[in-house]
Amino acid sequence: MTTLLEKLPALLDEEPAIAACLGRRTASLAVAEPAWAVVVACLARRTGRSPLVVAVPTGAEAERLATDLQLMLGELQVELFPAWETLPFERVSPAVETMGRRLRVLQRLSSLEDRPAVVVASGRALVQRLGPAAGVTEPVRV
Repeated sequence: MTTLLEKLPALLDEEPAIAACLGRRTASLAVAEPAWAVVVACLARRTGRSPLVVAVPTGAEAERLATDLQLMLGELQVELFPAWETLPFERVSPAVETMGRRLRVLQRLSSLEDRPAVVVASGRALVQRLGPAAGVTEPVRV
């Protein structure tokens, strides 16, 4: 059953600003925050590229956008790439859950079958180091 939210991105299919972004390696589009999810979902549907990486200013905005996109595209089509909760020079390790979530996103990005349509991350999450296990793409099964 298709929900109303899943139909919203199709309403922008003929929008000239959206069409201008298609087919470009990088694109910048000014959109009011309440419309971010609809525009990103439309771009994800129309580009045919996977994944579409969306950078937002803060972790809270990344979480909110990822949640909204999951309602429009489906939970498996959207990943949130979280930032570590620690400051750069703190002698505290990031939470194990956060490290696991980051590695899961990286593993899904390396997969051809399980790749998400959209990855949402804060600027902070994108500039943080990945760690030594980032090159390991096979998940450990226990």
